[in-house]
Amino acid sequence: MIRQLVLILSAFLSIVPASAQTSSSSAPDPADVRVLMQTEQGPIVLAVHSGKAPITAANFLKYVDQKRLDGTAFYRGVGAADYGFVQGGAQNDPKRILPPIAHEPTSQTGLVHDDGALSMARYAPGSATGDFFVVLGRMPSMDANPDAAGDNQGFAVFAHVVEGLDVIKAILAAPKSPTKGEGVMKGQMLETPVRIISVRRAP
Repeated sequence: MIRQLVLILSAFLSIVPASAQTSSSSAPDPADVRVLMQTEQGPIVLAVHSGKAPITAANFLKYVDQKRLDGTAFYRGVGAADYGFVQGGAQNDPKRILPPIAHEPTSQTGLVHDDGALSMARYAPGSATGDFFVVLGRMPSMDANPDAAGDNQGFAVFAHVVEGLDVIKAILAAPKSPTKGEGVMKGQMLETPVRIISVRRAP
């Protein structure tokens, strides 16, 4: 499994339960682009923040417009109930992924990892391609923290779920495989991945 998944896990494990409160950075913005994601569990509507996170949003919309996310899946879930994240996307499929993009930290965009936020999976800053995760609850340890040691750039938030958060919760609650996954990810991979049927700009 790709290394970018491991970094997300290490960020998640540093979160204390008290941070499972919600706040919203998803106020409507004229530059937002609506995207409809059809999944086996139901539809999800996204507001992609092209104005606040132009590089990351443009990358995601390129995957959308080129239909590179059609037929992919949500394949990982960490957490339970209303707190955690689910991950999906291209899974480093060479037929799907585009070149990695520059990192847009939350300290630059003003976005945060709050309820319904979409963020890019990555390993090192600037390595994100076509995998993303959706947050349930508030996860400040995934935000950039310039005062922290080491890799303090966090993950790049670029969108929010505006309809269909119940679908994300259902995916998080889906059974996990006891054998799939490598190392610390064992037990986090969905027994049956939830297929992403299509992803299109909404009319």
